[in-house]
Amino acid sequence: MSATDSATPRLYAEALAASHQQARAATPKLFRSALVCVEVTADFVTCAAGMFAAYSLGISLRLSEQTQYPGREAVTASIVVGLFSLLSLHWDGAYRGGGSLLQIRETERAIRVPIQSVLAFFALSHFLDLNPSSVASVTALILIPVMLILQKFIFFSLVCTLHNIGCGIDRAVIYGAGDAGKRVVSAFFHSPRLGLHPVAMIDDNSGLDGSHILEMGYRRPRSVPVQGGPITPELLRSLQCNVLIVAHPNLSSERQNAAADAAKRAGLKIAFLSGVEQQWAHSIDVDGLLFTPKAEPVAPWYYAVAKRAVDLIVSSVLLVLVAPLFVLIAILIRLDSPGPAFFTQKRVGRNGELFRIYKFRSMYTSAPAYDFSPSTPSDPRITRIGRFIRQTSLDELPQLINVILGNMSLVGPRPEQPFIVLDYTPEHRQRLQVIPGITGLWQLSADRAFQIHENIQYDLYYIRNRGFFMDFAILVHTLFFAIRRGV
Repeated sequence: MSATDSATPRLYAEALAASHQQARAATPKLFRSALVCVEVTADFVTCAAGMFAAYSLGISLRLSEQTQYPGREAVTASIVVGLFSLLSLHWDGAYRGGGSLLQIRETERAIRVPIQSVLAFFALSHFLDLNPSSVASVTALILIPVMLILQKFIFFSLVCTLHNIGCGIDRAVIYGAGDAGKRVVSAFFHSPRLGLHPVAMIDDNSGLDGSHILEMGYRRPRSVPVQGGPITPELLRSLQCNVLIVAHPNLSSERQNAAADAAKRAGLKIAFLSGVEQQWAHSIDVDGLLFTPKAEPVAPWYYAVAKRAVDLIVSSVLLVLVAPLFVLIAILIRLDSPGPAFFTQKRVGRNGELFRIYKFRSMYTSAPAYDFSPSTPSDPRITRIGRFIRQTSLDELPQLINVILGNMSLVGPRPEQPFIVLDYTPEHRQRLQVIPGITGLWQLSADRAFQIHENIQYDLYYIRNRGFFMDFAILVHTLFFAIRRGV
């Protein structure tokens, strides 16, 4: 047999493997395209149905001068609001694929876009020869965002279910089992809409071969096996993956080229993890090159006024409502361990100003007043009742007093202790541009098991994207987060 004849089966096998690889890569793309079509249809139907329901309520209550609404008007209003919402969602990037940090942007968009669309409709209703009642107006402003949030939650759950059975996912391998690699794994596990399922990690440290990396968070049921490096096309093929994520922040150009070459020969897509600044900032695409502007984020003055007004109203109402719970928790703390029920500590606020934060005491009085916070519920410094109130975040309730005093806000980066802030880098000091808050993106993430300053990306994302609807979306997620952790 000639050399040419002996090479023919091998070349045919490689071509067949490449075609199979392309087919596997095309399947998630088709799935995501179909998913976008379903989501577009669902968004239109939801917004239109919400507007139709608002009109129907106006008809049934008959509180306006016009006691009868022709069916034509209700249908016209529903179609117009549905189309407005659909166009706004499209222009806002809702259907570009992927997702945002902790799905907060999706919730913020589901609140903001319907309200903008309804207001635009009522502004144009005179030109459309429509006369919606005040009942329909108020109902639509409340009902449509609620319906869209619920629809997005159902849609997101459906996507998770389909991905769990293997539909429309890209099998991803992460190169690098360090802190960056661990965070990538957790991000993929907690953002199933991305369609990236981590199946393995590769690390050049042979000592990690055969170990497993757990996802971050208090509950860590999922893990990823670690394979020893170096990266080779054969290793990537054996893992049956189609995406390689390079999660080495300081990888040399030689090793980057080697990883890219191995991925190319194995028929894989490859992506390099960007730095924190580039990862969460808005980038400008110029012929495939990404440029990140250094402009400082500035919130409009009316946002600050509205935020302060909401802080005062909500915190005052909550303090009145939870007053009996305050008394109960204080009694339980005093019965559980000797010492005061409340704990105060100096924290660093906006522009580096010190203030005194109020919390329910969750640790023994013998614990140091200033030290790194416990990272696990089994920390010996935590009391029995303290373990419960920390896991349910009830220890944070007294900070409503800080909100009324103006030291804190309901939403914002968590304030840290002075000895931690002394070691801040210029990047970390960006956190001090805004008023700290009781809840924020970091509290909703799996990374809350680690120190705040080790997860600067959450605060930078909030600072650049903060707004009234973003704050409201974070409060909505905080409520659902507290409910899920309480069951």
